[in-house]
Amino acid sequence: MSLRWIMHVDMDAFYASIEQRDRPELRGKPVIVGGTPEGRGVVSAASYEARTFGVHSAMPAIQAVRLCPGGVFLPVDMPKYSQVSRELMSILHSYSPLVEKLSVDEAFLDLTGTERVHNMTVEQVGWHIKNRICDELHLTASAGLAPNMFLAKLASEMRKPDGYVVVRHDSVSQFLNPLQIEALWGVGKATSKKLREMGVTTVGMLAQIPEETLTGKFGEVGRHLHQLSRGMDDREVVPHSEAKSISAERTFGQDTNDWDFLETTLLHLSEEVARRLRDEGFHCKTVVLKMRFGDFKTITRNRTLPKPTCVTHTIFHAARELFALGNPNRRKMRLIGVGVVNLVKRQEAQLGLFDDAETKMEKVETALDAVRKKFGDKAIRRGRLMQ
Repeated sequence: MSLRWIMHVDMDAFYASIEQRDRPELRGKPVIVGGTPEGRGVVSAASYEARTFGVHSAMPAIQAVRLCPGGVFLPVDMPKYSQVSRELMSILHSYSPLVEKLSVDEAFLDLTGTERVHNMTVEQVGWHIKNRICDELHLTASAGLAPNMFLAKLASEMRKPDGYVVVRHDSVSQFLNPLQIEALWGVGKATSKKLREMGVTTVGMLAQIPEETLTGKFGEVGRHLHQLSRGMDDREVVPHSEAKSISAERTFGQDTNDWDFLETTLLHLSEEVARRLRDEGFHCKTVVLKMRFGDFKTITRNRTLPKPTCVTHTIFHAARELFALGNPNRRKMRLIGVGVVNLVKRQEAQLGLFDDAETKMEKVETALDAVRKKFGDKAIRRGRLMQ
């Protein structure tokens, strides 16, 4: 029986690296995708040059501007990134049918037994995958190869960017034992503090503690810690995991209750979500609105649609109504987001639908997507978004 081998592939600064690949003048410069130079919005990705200034994803753009005033801010181009993601997944699927896509730039592969198929060692298969990504996509990936998903993920994080770490079956303890306890999944600040108060600072020290002691101290989390400290993880790679949700949000540099500005932002977010739905081949059944007020209170509201859609106007109309209901007193907003859930594949959603106004609008927006992909996002813009 073949030894189990799992590979984790994680693209390096995916969005920013694609922009640097496509625009040579940006290479070597601190590229920040998402947000604006004026400090509005949130950083979606930062190149490694920008990271040296402390910029990272999910950071408010206003903070990124302070840390890296010379940064090159670019808008998110999700259709382009999704296309590269499809090319990446195509490469991965050529090595194993068991590919679990975690996000646009990250996946697990089960490479067990593939050495016989590809006539090379599993470690060589991993190198082959990395080299093809570099040669065909002109991008780098960090990868980990190990006996299970937990170890493979951990290994891929060890030598970013462009790293490749192999954890062999007979060297799991050697790999894990020196690591700080915070390297384990599920060890946050509270758990870390408790473990360090017990005198436990490394994974090797944690592995010496009996399971019953850990469960007595941490409950079910203790069993989880006991297993991970010994490199145990029996999860299987699950292929064809469909997207469960798509969302986009904006954090404002200053709290605002400018209604026109907020509704225009809602339209922009609805358009972004709708384009991603179409690009990934989905329709949504439910629209979700996220609102964060000036006092940091966050609420969500949702509405189920009469029929699945991927049309901007339909999503925006639902989001705008939820917004009016969720903020009747027009309180100042810090963040607003639009999301969609209960996704179905386009073919499934279109069963039984006639060529009504909704499907006609979908065809129009799909055609506009093609124009934007060819000539850029600004080639065609809605009148309200041009204000």
